[in-house]
Formats: sequence, structure tokens, C-alpha cells
Amino acid sequence: MVRCWIRFGLRSFLLGWILSQPVQANEAFSEWFKAFKASATDAELHDFLYSMPKGGDLHQHLSGSIFSEWWWQLALGAPAQGEVFFTRLRLGNCSPISAATGHEQLLFQTISQYRYDRLAACEQGLFTKLAELSPAEQQAWMNSIRLDLPSEGRDEFFETHWQRLGDVIANPWIMAEALALHIKAFADEGLVYLEPQITLMGYRDQTGLALSPARAASIFRARLNQPDVVDTGVTLRFQQSILRFLPNAEAELVRAYQIVSDEPEWVGVNMVGREDDDRGHPLRFLETIRGLRQQYPNIRLSIHAGEVDEPNYHVRDTLLLGADRIGHGLNLISDPQTLVQMRHGPYLVEINLISNLLLEYVSDFSQHPFPEYLRLGVPVALATDDRGMWDSTMTDEYFVAVKSFNLSWDELRLLTQNSIQYSFLGQEPKSRLLNALDTRFLAFEKYWQAQDPKQIGAPKRSPKRGFICRNYDLCERE
Repeated sequence: MVRCWIRFGLRSFLLGWILSQPVQANEAFSEWFKAFKASATDAELHDFLYSMPKGGDLHQHLSGSIFSEWWWQLALGAPAQGEVFFTRLRLGNCSPISAATGHEQLLFQTISQYRYDRLAACEQGLFTKLAELSPAEQQAWMNSIRLDLPSEGRDEFFETHWQRLGDVIANPWIMAEALALHIKAFADEGLVYLEPQITLMGYRDQTGLALSPARAASIFRARLNQPDVVDTGVTLRFQQSILRFLPNAEAELVRAYQIVSDEPEWVGVNMVGREDDDRGHPLRFLETIRGLRQQYPNIRLSIHAGEVDEPNYHVRDTLLLGADRIGHGLNLISDPQTLVQMRHGPYLVEINLISNLLLEYVSDFSQHPFPEYLRLGVPVALATDDRGMWDSTMTDEYFVAVKSFNLSWDELRLLTQNSIQYSFLGQEPKSRLLNALDTRFLAFEKYWQAQDPKQIGAPKRSPKRGFICRNYDLCERE
């Protein structure tokens, strides 16, 4: 028995050690990539990165990751499930204003039939059935959930975008279908693992009846087990998210841990929400977390921290709560002691370059601390955050990183490895994904190394979305 435990312990140690070692890129290919960067056009670089294996995405909010045209299609298709939506096209002076819409007056706020039926006649006159919108109104509806104008920024994003989606994201059948589209698109980009932040609380049916977390999970599970999703080969796990600045956030945190304990596909808890709202400061949850660690020793934790303009100690305090990963971590650079603590350590910073730019935490990418973290040995991985609202892709994140910070091939390989290594997967499936990723990279390098870097041609062109077209000269040929 002792020998058995010794062998088991040694095997676990060796597996952990192997997984902790960075993958060393082919030296010859590193030189090839350097030559390719020097000669490639932006379009060629984008195509190359689109076809590159990318590991996983560890920081994405599902409700913010769905492209506007997908939301439109899904909402229009909802009548097949007995769900009809209305959206606010006008602002009025109805008195008194009812609370039936669940939000103050907001253009393009979208509500379900059951909620519409509860409105007074005056308020109903402000809404139009989604299926009856004109082409111009349809386009305006889709534009309203994109952050695509110079005048838009942080407040627009936090205060209106999810509110506009309203009842659409409270429908679990729609969300499950949105997730299926999401997975397929990421698979096309070469990702093999996704760990979206989602909640199993707050869903309802077309009559407004609340659904239990278990019922919502079963709806997701049924859709994800269909062949079109399974055939992508993407491994999927979830984080249960909670809004940390709510008055009852402690109780929500306890419920989140219970849900993760009950649902096998849910592997961690994520505390989200505006960090500049002091009601959600990390140490508020210290006592609650201490109790939860005793009850649920194996549940992993990720927390948004450092996504603010001013220096503070939120990243340090987040580590005190037991977080394994830090979302954003922008102002970690202003806390040298914690920065040193995180070098070569067990904590990963989830980097969201495009999000940080559009939400005005940096005015341009040169201000972003990402390359310093990477080159100081702080574990980092690129992630998309709310790509649907940025109208961007994971390929765009890698493109921005290479263009802005002159990443080497070794650094690109390390970023992809980190995105699997620091996932909340168990060791065995993590090891399988890392081995598969390494195999894909070897084949990828072999293919490209046979090409002349000055006469390169990607086997397929990358799709281009709004962010990359607005900010880089990539879309003239589209």
C-alpha cells in the first residue's frame, strides 16, 4: 500500500512538473516566423494567426460574447419556442412609469411578451414587436449592443448593453443555441478549450416562470450533446458568475459554490462587475470565502481585479481570497510587491487587450502592461472578454498582441500553453489537451516552414469583423 501511494505521488508530481514546463518552439521555425513578420502584410499576418492553434479562452462572458446578428436571428427564431419579443423604439412621458420592464426607459430595451402584456397602454405604445422592425430599425437594434462608436465607452457598456438584451438572455433555450454558435466559431479559429462565465440563476420560461439552476443546466447540456457541437472537438467547462456589488452578493456567492458543487460541467466561480463600484471590493467577501473553502475545498476561483484607472491593492486582496486567476490585472503594474509575488507563480492574469482599449482603461495599446507581465514571467493568457460587443475575435487579440508588442514565436506558443495549463480542468484532461495542442503545433510549423515567408499564402482567409476593420487596414479586399 505504501509503495502504491509513493508511485501515485511520484506520478502526480512528475505530471505537474511536466505541465509546468513551457513548450520550447522549434528554433528554426522561430527564425522563420521572425522573417515572416518582417515581410508579411497585415492581412497575411491576420490569416496566419487565424490558422494558428490557439489553446483556450479563459475569460469570456457568454452574454457579451454573442455577435449582434446572432442575437437578432435567435430572438426572431424564438416564436418557435413560444417566445415573442418587443423592443423600445420610443421614449415617452407615461405617468406613472411601470416597473414591469425591469429597467428605466432605455432605447432598444427588449422584453418578452409576458412582460409587455403587463404594461399600461401608454407604455405599450413605446414598444414594437421585434419582427416588425424596419431594416433601418433592425440595424439600429444590432448597433445598440455593439461598442463601435468613438462616443461610446465604459459607462455605455456597463449601463446599457446587457440591459438592452433584457429578456433575450433570460431564455435558456436561446442562450444554449447562442453557446452552440459560439463554440463553432471558436473551433474555426483553432481553439480547443472554452471556459465561459455564465450563470445558472435567473432563467425563466416564456410565461415568466423561474427555472431552477438544475433545469437550466439540463437545457444547456441537451444542446451541447448534439452532434454539431460535439463534432467541433472543443472541450467546454463553465464558471458560475456572480455580481459582487449587489446587496446580497454574499448569499449569491454561497449559492454559486453550491451550483458548481452540483453541476459537473461547472468547474469554478467568477466574481464579476465594475471594480470602481466600491460595494464589490474583494475584502468584503473574506469571511464568506473562508467558510466556503472549508465546505468546498476543490472549487476554483477567478475574480476580476485591477480593471481600474487608479492604483489599489485589489489584485493582492483577490489573492488573499484564494483566487487562482485574475481577470484583467491592469493595475498590477502599480503594485510592485504583488507583481514580484506573481512572477513564475501559480497565478494567471487573463489579458483582454481589446476590451481594455474600448473601455478606456488604456488610451492605446502601448500603455498596456501585458508585455511587461509576459517578459517578467508573470503567467498570462489572451482572452476575448465580451467579443460580441467589441465585434472582434480571438484572432484579433493575437493580431493586436503581435503588432503592438512584436511577440516572438516562443511567446505565442507560451500564451497558448498557458490558456490550457491554467484552466480549471482536472490534470488528466488538461494533459491530453496540452499534448494534442503540441501535436497540432508541430504539424502547423512543418506546413508553414515549407513556405517562403516572402511569398506566403494562407490556406484560408480569416473572417474580418468590425473592430479589426475599423482599426487596421485589413478589409479593403473583403
